[in-house]
Amino acid sequence: MKKTKNNKILTEKIDTSKIYDPIEAIKILKENSYTKFEESIEVAINLGIDSNKTDQNIRGVINLPKGTGKKIKVAVLANVEKQNEGKDAGADIVGESDLIESISAGKVDFDLIIATPDMMSSIGKVAKILGPKGLMPNPKLGTVTQDIKNAVENAKAGQVQYKNDKAGIVHAGIGKINFNENDLLENLKAFFTSISKSKPDAVKGSFVKKVTIASTMGVGLEVNLTSLR
Repeated sequence: MKKTKNNKILTEKIDTSKIYDPIEAIKILKENSYTKFEESIEVAINLGIDSNKTDQNIRGVINLPKGTGKKIKVAVLANVEKQNEGKDAGADIVGESDLIESISAGKVDFDLIIATPDMMSSIGKVAKILGPKGLMPNPKLGTVTQDIKNAVENAKAGQVQYKNDKAGIVHAGIGKINFNENDLLENLKAFFTSISKSKPDAVKGSFVKKVTIASTMGVGLEVNLTSLR
């Protein structure tokens, strides 16, 4: 109940109908955090797309300039030589058939899996497990690659994968509440720019409709699009 009570107080205290300058919205979220844990700052971007049409959906990846503040557990599926490359770059789990067996048994203790192209037939065996969790390696997202070192380092440095949901909204974490305001602003602008540039040719009219930021337990604040450009 405490969460609801605190949230109610925030809603009464903060004008959620107003459109804020991005840096002002970030300041408000930082000043009004009441949790004992370190909240994330999340962004939601409403797009003018029809998600039922495959040529209007967007999916991609971006390296946030200031990282995400999140520790990502990375697995590498590759032959021994590439496994060593992954380990040296900071991968948490490496393997080949043993890793596939482990996933088949339901052990999925990683946030991201990177595979070399020759492993895709093996990945097919566990697609039913990885698919629903959004963990299937994908060449477009840089998670099917020969360059294991670069892929692992990017994942560890604060890479964010994104895709729109059925309502045409893209969600992402852009940092932690303890990041300084300018770092959060830089991440927000970089993410907004990446989404703006991914407008599908099939979309006519305005692409980005609305941008809202919120902390994990806080209120959502709409931000001024012009200030993000």
